[in-house]
Amino acid sequence: MKHFDNAIVITGTIGSGKSSVAKILKEFGFIVIDADKITHKLLDKNYKKIANIFGADFVSNRRVRRKKLGALVFSNPNKLKILENFLYPKIKQKIIEIANKFIKKKLFFIDIPLYFEKGNFKNIFKRVLVVYTPNELILKRLMKRDNLNEEEAKKRIDLQIDIEEKIKLATYVIKNTTHHKKLQEEVENFLKDIDANF
Repeated sequence: MKHFDNAIVITGTIGSGKSSVAKILKEFGFIVIDADKITHKLLDKNYKKIANIFGADFVSNRRVRRKKLGALVFSNPNKLKILENFLYPKIKQKIIEIANKFIKKKLFFIDIPLYFEKGNFKNIFKRVLVVYTPNELILKRLMKRDNLNEEEAKKRIDLQIDIEEKIKLATYVIKNTTHHKKLQEEVENFLKDIDANF
């Protein structure tokens, strides 16, 4: 299996601000492959299979009802495992297929939320940027963003490796602890640093 020396994975935890960092990098002109978008497309492409596995009410007009499916799998580890076993090989294949198009680029990024949890990318993409937000702030953001109560938000956070552990495994860390302007400065500093060392 080939690996991509010119790629950096963006990861973190739910609610840490990965999407905001990806958006800023795109504004700077970088290519960012988005694993979540790939997942959404694959879900809809395989809507019949999802209906067969989980039931017809998880699909509407040939599209998977992601919120409804999320509520089910995040509260049922066995159902989550079934979904992951079906989807992850397809997600991995698609990410590698897209990454191959940028093999000659100096640098590009891949936003993979569960990079550390699933472990099936580690020999392919070795440089990892972790977007860091403290746990208490992640909880507040997630409750507000997804309209969840504290227990529901904690359940989703607990499905992932703790952010404090992830920063120990990171090649680079960007802190997202205050406001957007500060995050933009963090991204700019990170880009200057890697430009000097990449």
